[in-house]
Amino acid sequence: MSFAVTRTESEPPGAAPLVPEVTRREAARVVWRAFWTSRLIVLAAGVYGTLQIGIAPGYRQYDPYNLTAPSSYLGNLILGPFARWDSVWYLRIAAHGYANRTQRTAFFPLYPLLIHIGHWVVRSYILSGILVSLLSFAIALYFLYKLTAIDFGKEVASVAVALLAFFPFSLFFSAIYTESLFLALSVAAIYFARTGRWGVAAVLSAFAAATRNTGVLLLVPLILMFLYGPRESTAVISGWVQDQGWRRWLPRYRPTRKLLWMLVIPLGLLAYLGYLWAAFRSPFTTLHVQGIWNRSTVGPILGIVDGVVDALDGVRQVIHGPGQLFIAPGGATPFFNTAIDLALFAFFLLGVAACIGAIRRLPLAYWMYALVSLLVPISTPVIRVPFNSLPRFELVMFPLFIWGADYLIRKRAVYIGIGMLASTLGLFTMLFATWRFIG
Repeated sequence: MSFAVTRTESEPPGAAPLVPEVTRREAARVVWRAFWTSRLIVLAAGVYGTLQIGIAPGYRQYDPYNLTAPSSYLGNLILGPFARWDSVWYLRIAAHGYANRTQRTAFFPLYPLLIHIGHWVVRSYILSGILVSLLSFAIALYFLYKLTAIDFGKEVASVAVALLAFFPFSLFFSAIYTESLFLALSVAAIYFARTGRWGVAAVLSAFAAATRNTGVLLLVPLILMFLYGPRESTAVISGWVQDQGWRRWLPRYRPTRKLLWMLVIPLGLLAYLGYLWAAFRSPFTTLHVQGIWNRSTVGPILGIVDGVVDALDGVRQVIHGPGQLFIAPGGATPFFNTAIDLALFAFFLLGVAACIGAIRRLPLAYWMYALVSLLVPISTPVIRVPFNSLPRFELVMFPLFIWGADYLIRKRAVYIGIGMLASTLGLFTMLFATWRFIG
């Protein structure tokens, strides 16, 4: 499959007429199929894991107020598997705000605010959080399909949606975490920029910046799309790779007043910093508390070195057995910790490989967004587990799934790839649902 397109004389080099958009019904049909099948796996695996494996001992230290099991036995069995670990913090903020607790400021406000609003309707914080996540996930899949279909065709769009839905860590799209909301806002922002609605794109990006601090990174793809494309009237696909010499660095489009919309994007972050200044007398409280979560900013090179060393220690642990400890204890057995560390390193390698593939085949704005999004978590490793949460960060790097869809189609391995992801999704869901740490 090739993404190259035919140029017209009246358009910038590397451009072609925009293909017609798919209908809403067609997009909804594809999205619904991926949504309900993947969520069924997550639901079944969560319930099965809770019943057959059982909750890990000592979980109450992470949920002392029993926020993840506030209902009846059946209600807790169905809803509880989606409220684990960081979910407790979002539920606390949704119910009581930040309450002068600096530890809570690491979690940005938009997602718990939506949970709080939903609580007015369903009278349950945990149910509200799950519904916000599921609705956001459906919206994210819808805009991912629409965006991908514009430039890469319906087949690639369908596979990209499936890859994202069945990705092993897509269980967080059902959980009380920010992944669903952030992805919905970011991919929708790129879609509206792609179709020429820059104001809408900027406002959605500002909301994304109020959901996670990495939301401000949407400045990168939106500015690049404005200057280099792809834009509303053209489909710049492989021109960046095909153009040779220094001319490929020249913008294809002139800056206009619409570029000023980019100034709106940081407002979501600035609004939160303003609140922190008023409430905690320091606008950078959210940065200062990162040390509580054992994160430190060391840069991408040292971050990668730490991750490689940790992976090598995992290999040594497997070779020497439990008699000699190489992996730092984390509340589980040495071999379980080793398996998690090696799995996180494998996801790091997968992310790097996908970024390289995206650079070769995707537009500049898309692969640059994926690259800077990957560098941020690598540059801020966690002590003892450098690549902790990296797969969750990769989960919202949607250009990587576009490239992955194209790759599997070209290799004629779509069903094999999705099948492997789906089986791993069930495994990770069972571990997460039973309070086993999965990174």
